Amino acid sequence: MAGHSKYANIQHRKGGQDKRRAQVFTKIAREIQAAVRLGGSDPNANPRLYRALASGRAANMPKDNLQRAIDRGSGAGAEQLDEIRYEGFGPGGVGVIVECLTDNKNRTAGEVRAAFAKHGGNLGENNSVSFAWKRVGEIRYPLAAASEDAMMEAAIEAGCDDCAVEDEHHVVTCEMGALVSASQALAKKFGDPASAKFVWRTEVAIPVEGDNAEALMKLLDQLEDLDDVQDVYSNEDISDEEMARLSG
Repeated sequence: MAGHSKYANIQHRKGGQDKRRAQVFTKIAREIQAAVRLGGSDPNANPRLYRALASGRAANMPKDNLQRAIDRGSGAGAEQLDEIRYEGFGPGGVGVIVECLTDNKNRTAGEVRAAFAKHGGNLGENNSVSFAWKRVGEIRYPLAAASEDAMMEAAIEAGCDDCAVEDEHHVVTCEMGALVSASQALAKKFGDPASAKFVWRTEVAIPVEGDNAEALMKLLDQLEDLDDVQDVYSNEDISDEEMARLSG
């Protein structure tokens, strides 16, 4: 088990104040719809739906919105959403993984490709980035939910592999198959997590600064703002001083 993580930028996250709540709700609703189409509307029998609903509750998504998304996913006219993963390289050689849910593959591909091109990056082939990454389960809680020692003890009891502090959150990681049982065990002690989902992780971090860092942040921001993009992961290593400059 680990303490503070050196690589706090593995998943790019804009602060909540920068994201429109409606956009967050839309992405969660699309994930719920996709989960229902693939595994049914019972969260106890559909781990993906369980995770999506937990994310919705953590984001204070109204119950009516959650139920409406379930209904849309199970209805006869449910939207067909395809899952697509894009991989590429941003400024400075930083690896970027983009996960999408889309009803129009050509539109999504064009928007993702345009974002990379605009900010000095380029798309790669499948596995050009992810071969050096691992897919794991990740559970996040605000730091106020528990002390580091209490969260670590609970994570060990739940059979998780790691517990760290990143971006004002306790971050617990586990094998993919253990995510539902681990998140349920932690929820009994600390309530619903801020998120519980599969993520990409890597120990390979690419130092980046100056113009490359600025261009990379613009690329990641543009990708996250695309309606079809669910998650963006990158392995930049940017110093606190550089991040402060970029944020200013």
